[in-house]
Amino acid sequence: MEAMSGRSDLQQPELRYMAIGRIVRAHGLHGELSVTVLTEFPERFETTEWVYLGNEFEPNPHRLERYRWHKNNLLLTLSGITDRTQAEQLRGQYVQVPLAEAVPLPEGTYYLYQLLGLQVVTIDGQSLGVVADIIETGANDVYVIEGDDRQILLPAIDDVVKSIDVETGQIV
Repeated sequence: MEAMSGRSDLQQPELRYMAIGRIVRAHGLHGELSVTVLTEFPERFETTEWVYLGNEFEPNPHRLERYRWHKNNLLLTLSGITDRTQAEQLRGQYVQVPLAEAVPLPEGTYYLYQLLGLQVVTIDGQSLGVVADIIETGANDVYVIEGDDRQILLPAIDDVVKSIDVETGQIV
């Protein structure tokens, strides 16, 4: 965000939550929420007790009282949401969980948030910049690299991305 603001003293708050769904509409009259599932692990709703609605830095907690499938969406019943009017006001908000509750991934795979901010260098060690954004295209992701007054788009394919090391904060 520093490049956008032009000020180097601004810090982005630390990301603490990840989206597992997005509220698309109210369902019925009693506050049920129809949610598009954004997680590759929908079975996680079986053990999730709390979800967080709102932005990824300061969302509001709600106890997950019940969930069920309806067509291709999940219907969630959350504490404190008891009627259609309350549910409609939540349309468009993300359903999130703390990063600490993320499902562990197999070695060599990463959540997209883990790649943001990583330094990108060539195999010769030349700095290209940092991963500022990731575009999901369907075929493969594209990393948006912000460097010295330039932007580079790198396809996330084996021929281009040689290694990713989240621990050291570097992509080659």
